[in-house]
Amino acid sequence: MPKQVDHRERRETIARALWRVVEQRGIAHASVREVAQEAGISHGAVQHYFATREEMLVFAMDFASEQTSLRVAEGVRGLGDPPHPRDVLRVMLTEMLPLHPDARATSRMSAAYVLEALHNANIHARARDGLTHGRALVEQMVRQAIADGHIDPDRDPATETNLLLTLTGLTPLIELSVIEPQEALTAVDQHLDRLFSDKA
Repeated sequence: MPKQVDHRERRETIARALWRVVEQRGIAHASVREVAQEAGISHGAVQHYFATREEMLVFAMDFASEQTSLRVAEGVRGLGDPPHPRDVLRVMLTEMLPLHPDARATSRMSAAYVLEALHNANIHARARDGLTHGRALVEQMVRQAIADGHIDPDRDPATETNLLLTLTGLTPLIELSVIEPQEALTAVDQHLDRLFSDKA
């Protein structure tokens, strides 16, 4: 019997190849042809799974988001039961920074996706919806931490959420060697220490 192809697995293989192309050569090289070459499969095989470059980019970004969520979930599992919200936020923030190879690959894919979204209405809508959803989750955590007495009640949850998410803006400083990864972690920790009125 011929080996059955796992279609999800093949799509993930193509997505990871796209990540590598973006990471090593940039979004300008993320064509179906170059991704096929990187994945070691034919151009036609890629088109079998993704009819257009846009479909390939969308799946690759969705897969990158899934992998980031899995890394966050794994990190949170090691925090104790129940985990302190400061520690959960730290895991979330640090997994969005390019501090290890997997995070660097997904971070660069995310940056490329945002650039693509600026000139593609469909990707713009999807990217905006994803960021809006992610921001809402962080604000929900901040509001709950205020309600539970971990953060001073006079703090505005929307503003504090925006300030937390600005920490992901450390990415280009790390990528371009303006600061060291440890300096980024120090900034994250000091901001969280200032935000939380109690200490875990």
